[in-house]
Amino acid sequence: MDVEVSTLKNGLRVISDPMPSLETAAVGVWVDTGARHETTAENGISHVLEHMAFKGTKKRSALEIAEVIESVGGHLNAYTSRDQTAYFARILKNDVPLAVDILGDILQHSNFDETEIAREKEVIVQEIGQTFDTPDDIIFDYLQETSYPNQPLGRSILGTAAQVRGFDRAMIASYMKVRYVAPKMVLSGSGAIDHEKLVKLAEDAFGELAITGATGMEPASYRGGEYREERDLEQIHYALSVPGIAYDDYDFYTAQILSGLLGGGMSSRLFQEIRERRGLCYTVFSFASSFADTGTFTVYAGTGENHIGELSHVLTDELLRSIEDIREAEVDRAKAQLKASLLMGLESPASRSEVHARQLLIYGRVLPASEIVEKIDIVTVQDTKRLAGKLFSGVKPTIAALGPLKNLDRFDKIAARFN
Repeated sequence: MDVEVSTLKNGLRVISDPMPSLETAAVGVWVDTGARHETTAENGISHVLEHMAFKGTKKRSALEIAEVIESVGGHLNAYTSRDQTAYFARILKNDVPLAVDILGDILQHSNFDETEIAREKEVIVQEIGQTFDTPDDIIFDYLQETSYPNQPLGRSILGTAAQVRGFDRAMIASYMKVRYVAPKMVLSGSGAIDHEKLVKLAEDAFGELAITGATGMEPASYRGGEYREERDLEQIHYALSVPGIAYDDYDFYTAQILSGLLGGGMSSRLFQEIRERRGLCYTVFSFASSFADTGTFTVYAGTGENHIGELSHVLTDELLRSIEDIREAEVDRAKAQLKASLLMGLESPASRSEVHARQLLIYGRVLPASEIVEKIDIVTVQDTKRLAGKLFSGVKPTIAALGPLKNLDRFDKIAARFN
């Protein structure tokens, strides 16, 4: 059965993707707002709002929200990214009406009780502390901040402890009112879903959403540079990135393929050269991240103090070598991995509902899997070499490093190799 999309009178879009053989469903709401839509004073508020949506409404307490979904064997969760916020549920097919009702309730009728806000802010402060104490997590925040300093795209999704503690009920409610508006939201369901019934449920559950609100975001401006922090750790956590590819760029899938052949698995260049042949690390990988107006291509490795000099040199060598030396077999392998990941994800209703919602928010339409496979298939060796030249030649990289760093080359020495 085909994916169907309907738009309610208030602008909320509803997507259904039936999987008739299933007895379960995934349904969620994706909001086209995230950390990069915040002002400096609001940094972290999207994530606080995501937490507070579960802390009680006019008709359900925080405990009742948890109990009512779990009493039918369901699961309710959420996440905040830099560009979107999502709230989603996995349930049995007969409980889809309940899931939609809960989502509509928490996204329109949250109480934002002051006692709950005070308690949950401390929970989030603990989350911030946990992230800080996890080097292979916090390093990517430092990398992002150094790539895009003094702008929303570079700020931490969690914000700082001081900022989180400063948010009050009025700020949170106001942010929700102007950002959680119907035309910027998508209700997406997959699995044991009927489109007409889902549309009717959406009309009943989301009728109080505002139609207009705040729009736009600050454009990204890549700067690059380095962040170094000496820490008493057993390993050095090292990440390097360069400006990448936006969602709507012609080279979007080429970037995914290039990342796959460089650092996408055990057969990738970085894994084979740095770990298998030289034994310089346990973990090394790359990934290509995209946003509406920019992107980043990132490589991460964890290594010992005595290996960081050689590792950083070899890592850069492999990136630069890809400008001239990429084999067809590598591209074919990366294509196969990318297509397999896509098609395997289609077996999960949760994955399908998320992918379709994000596509609708980003592209304004749902992309058929056959179209994506075709775009992957047409990428050539020359395409990957050309993109490698664009990404790794004549650019200022960004580097973030945590640990005992005395053997890591100066930034200007590393950066000079990209010019």
